Amino acid sequence: MTMGINSPQPSKKKIFITGVNGLLGQKLVTQLAEKETFEVYGCGKGDCRIPDQKFEYISLDITQKESVDQVIAQIEPDIILHGAAMTNVDECELNQEAAYEINVKATEYLVKAGEKLSAHFIFVSTDFIFSGEKGPLDENAIPAPVNYYGETKLEAEKIVMASSVKWAIARTVLVFGIAHDMSRSNIILWVKSSLEAGKNIQVVDDQFRTPTLAEDLATGCNLIAEKGAEGIYNISGKDFMSPYEMAIMTAEYFNLDQSLIARVDSKIFTQPAKRPLITGFIIDKAQKDLGFEPKTFRTAIAILSKQIILAS
Repeated sequence: MTMGINSPQPSKKKIFITGVNGLLGQKLVTQLAEKETFEVYGCGKGDCRIPDQKFEYISLDITQKESVDQVIAQIEPDIILHGAAMTNVDECELNQEAAYEINVKATEYLVKAGEKLSAHFIFVSTDFIFSGEKGPLDENAIPAPVNYYGETKLEAEKIVMASSVKWAIARTVLVFGIAHDMSRSNIILWVKSSLEAGKNIQVVDDQFRTPTLAEDLATGCNLIAEKGAEGIYNISGKDFMSPYEMAIMTAEYFNLDQSLIARVDSKIFTQPAKRPLITGFIIDKAQKDLGFEPKTFRTAIAILSKQIILAS
């Protein structure tokens, strides 16, 4: 059928994103604004920290059920992309009540609100739901968390899976990047600044991950939304590396003194929360189903290098 000149354009689907002030959230709304695929709504606690925002921002405490119900009912999103979480692993271990409220109860409230609208619910999860005994892992690996953060994210996953919404879970690993108005560092920035200052640093060589550029995680989540994909997807980088290898590659890229980097065993560090030793993801399913192609770790360093210059 030929559309006339005055035919109305089909309305865009509405997407509601939690945690837009965070690293992933900022990348998500930036990418979606550029593509103009969806009508974008996003929430965070307090004021919006994103300059030149091209989406509708709502200040929302997602641990308050009535507020969540009210906002979701008002917007009526077709897609809810839930990226907000308490992700500091040690903080979760030390403040378990707060971690449960944010990571589990808030997910429950959002899922229940989404069920009333038959929304597509996309939940961002983590490799920390696994024991760390082996890796890299595919989507069928059996979860067995070794810390409270992992326990809360696994419980939230189960809430999503047991719901009546059309759901997808995007599991990711060691997300790094640079965002506006955020003081959080990452391994690349830490290694670069430490070596530039002539500091000796200790980096573990017995943990293994598939580190994920924040832009790549955002791309993977957006692909799930665009394609209406369902089920579990591993969305991470593809380079299976130890933090020591990441540090050496960073030093090589910036032409810094590698002799300042000491390789150590993770047992020398005492932290409130236990970390899984080996995780990392096999991303074949996301590559095949979604067309997801993450950057190599070296390319990610180059991207951050340019962002550092622009931010300075």
